[in-house]
Amino acid sequence: MTFMSGRPRRHSFDSLENHDSKDRLSSFDGRDDDRDSQRTIVDESNARDIEEGEAFLEKGTGNKTIRNSTQNGFGWAVFWIVVNTLATIGIVFTNKAIFSDPELKLVQLTFAAFHFFMTWLLLFTLSRPQFAYFTPRRIPLREIIPLSIAMSLNVILPNLSLAFSTVTFYQVARILLTPIVATMDFVLYKSILPRNAILALVPACFGVAMVSYYDSLPTINANIKTTSSLGVLFAFSGIFASSLYTVWIKSYQRKLQVSSMQLLFNQAPVSAFLLLYAIPFIDTFPVWTEVPTARWLMILMSGVFAALINLSQFFIIGQTGPVSSTVVGHLKTCLIVALGWATSGRSVGDKSIIGVFIAIGGIITYSIVMLRHVTRRHGQD
Repeated sequence: MTFMSGRPRRHSFDSLENHDSKDRLSSFDGRDDDRDSQRTIVDESNARDIEEGEAFLEKGTGNKTIRNSTQNGFGWAVFWIVVNTLATIGIVFTNKAIFSDPELKLVQLTFAAFHFFMTWLLLFTLSRPQFAYFTPRRIPLREIIPLSIAMSLNVILPNLSLAFSTVTFYQVARILLTPIVATMDFVLYKSILPRNAILALVPACFGVAMVSYYDSLPTINANIKTTSSLGVLFAFSGIFASSLYTVWIKSYQRKLQVSSMQLLFNQAPVSAFLLLYAIPFIDTFPVWTEVPTARWLMILMSGVFAALINLSQFFIIGQTGPVSSTVVGHLKTCLIVALGWATSGRSVGDKSIIGVFIAIGGIITYSIVMLRHVTRRHGQD
């Protein structure tokens, strides 16, 4: 496969935690996570992107090592950055269009199960001997079920937030992933951030609060899109679930001694299988024969975007350093927020735009502080 000819380089990111979007999961919902989601579903946070990017570097022993020139490596890095950025933007707005259909808004579990299947299919392909980017490892079911439940909530709650809120609020609210993960790390592992990083998170949180307030205010203009109280509730519930999931991933990797790809390869099918038990009782299905062809194409595109986010983020982390990865994450956030604002019908003078700038400025400042902190620490080692 020509497009995989450049083997990523390994970098150290252990002390750096960024925010998304993969989109997460990322990658599943464009949030991160995306890890994000991402993720992922996407879609998705960059913290998760970093973990899975490192896992992508773990090829099996005996594979052929292909060395590219610096120019060729730079070209592939730019290519995957463009793919990742476009796929992340695409999945957010595609999912928003899907959930804007009243008949599909409450089919969240089925939609998440479909994304989990697409993720498993991608990982299954990458584990085949032709690619051998990682060696599958079986994890006992009793060990993986709690994490699989958290993974499901990490996807379903943010998707529900997207269904009941504006794209701008959805994306800006994901910034809270960073301070909440930092708080959980402190409570669980006594991990302390630098003082300047903590100070930078204060305006980030304040900015999100401003957007939450002004974006949810009722308006007499029918052309202006607003966030409902359900959207706010699902957003903060999803942020908590995504944060817990991010912290658990690190814990499970240490506990089970597996790579992120091995862990996700076990999680995805279990999450999809568990959802099958709940789907008949929770999801409200439309008359499938009456769903327009355009909607089916959007659903398929969403799954393809999720796969592209997962694939491209591995190469981005492997072929670039933490600074580039951070810049890409912020670029995606700014583009999604800008496009969301442009389609919301709000004027430039709307007060929530102030909160957007404060939140994004705070999280960018946080990232700069953390990058400098990591650089100084590595220089002392």
